[in-house]
Amino acid sequence: MDPLLIEVPMRLETPRLILRCPQPGDGTRLNDAIRDSIAELQPWMPWAQSVPSVDESEAYCRRQQARFLLREDLVWLMLEREPGGAAGRLVGAAGLHRMNWAVRRFEVGYWARHGHAGQGFVTEAVRTLTRLAFDRLGARRVEVRMDDRNEASQRVAESAGFSFEGLLRSDSLAVDGTARDTCVYAKVREVPAPEPQAVRRESDATA
Repeated sequence: MDPLLIEVPMRLETPRLILRCPQPGDGTRLNDAIRDSIAELQPWMPWAQSVPSVDESEAYCRRQQARFLLREDLVWLMLEREPGGAAGRLVGAAGLHRMNWAVRRFEVGYWARHGHAGQGFVTEAVRTLTRLAFDRLGARRVEVRMDDRNEASQRVAESAGFSFEGLLRSDSLAVDGTARDTCVYAKVREVPAPEPQAVRRESDATA
């Protein structure tokens, strides 16, 4: 099926979050969140090596809405759900990236705003997007990848129920241009998950 014909919800709700595709007018609130969080994002996110202007953040939101509609990249802003159900403060973003629609493989990405990490918001979003991928998008495989040194991201993957599959040594470049090792976590449809700790010990063996 042509991915353009696949129905992907632009808005999702969880007990504490509203996940919404970026739209025109979101640039200011996104820019504020990035400015608050830039020191925490810089070690891991290539796109966060400098503080963007409001116009750059607005252009990003409009571009991501277009890419969402084209099924090229699926990003949702994470908005804290207020007691009455309205969308409140932007607390991060999450998405399905590097998609292979033929295989139905997706990679989950995420980041949290300063002051909102460690509160379960990101894990809640990741679980929701993973269910969406398997239940509505027909995923066979959903991955999470991160720098081996990014322990916070690893904890999110583990909390969301992903199994550690292995360590790709010198797989890509870190934001400082040095070679980095990449951790791969995954969920696979109808395949029993391996024991995470056992797999991790094997991957840590010296080649």
